Amino acid sequence: MWNLIISTLVFIIVAWYIRRYFAEQGISKGMSRGLLVFILASIVSWGAGEVVDWIQGPQPTSQIPSDPAQILKSLGQ
Repeated sequence: MWNLIISTLVFIIVAWYIRRYFAEQGISKGMSRGLLVFILASIVSWGAGEVVDWIQGPQPTSQIPSDPAQILKSLGQ
C-alpha cells in the first residue's frame, strides 16, 4: 500500500519539476515533451516504489490452495 502512495506522490512531484525545467530551457510544449515528461516521471516513480518495497522487506505470501477440492474444503462446503 505504501508503494502505491509514495510512487504516486513522487510521480506528481517529479512531473511538475520536469515540466518546469523544460519550460525554463525553452523546450516547446508538444506531444514529444509530454511523452518525455511522462516516461521520466514514471521511471523515477517506479524507482521510488522499489525503494519502498526494499525498506519494507519481504511480505508474507498467502497460502492459497490450487486444488479445487482443497478450496471447497477450506470454504467449509
